[in-house]
Amino acid sequence: MNRKKILILGVLLYSLCIVCFCFTPQPKLPIGVGTPGIQTIGRLVFLLTPFNSLWKLGEVTSFLQLFWIFLQNALNILLLFPLIFQLLYLMPGLRNTKKVILFSFLLSLGIECTQLVLDFFFDFNRVFEIDDLWTNTLGGYLAWVLYKLLYKNKIRN
Repeated sequence: MNRKKILILGVLLYSLCIVCFCFTPQPKLPIGVGTPGIQTIGRLVFLLTPFNSLWKLGEVTSFLQLFWIFLQNALNILLLFPLIFQLLYLMPGLRNTKKVILFSFLLSLGIECTQLVLDFFFDFNRVFEIDDLWTNTLGGYLAWVLYKLLYKNKIRN
């Protein structure tokens, strides 16, 4: 199997992982683990405060809640990283900082809006978070940075 086929398989498998991770019902969290600043409109749940984790830090009541908040942010940064990293090898037209940032942002926005639709129709217990947009986009950008570093080292060696 050549490298391109392996990368295509990786993109497909990781895309399936994203679908399973982002578009399946989320279990209810134990009391005391929730994220401060949540707003609801019917069944739809929003977290529209930019940098909510920092602004609402004073409302955190336990170490478990603090851990949960920072774990969510870290996982959101890592969510798109593997996908974008593989796509950079497969799609030369994506190899531009602005394109990577825009593509990552639009992909993240698509995920968040799809979660809203799923919650509207099926109550999947998902949250539309503004912070997910920038953390997912940051993950895509970091994949671009790693790609560029590896590419420069490949040229030097």
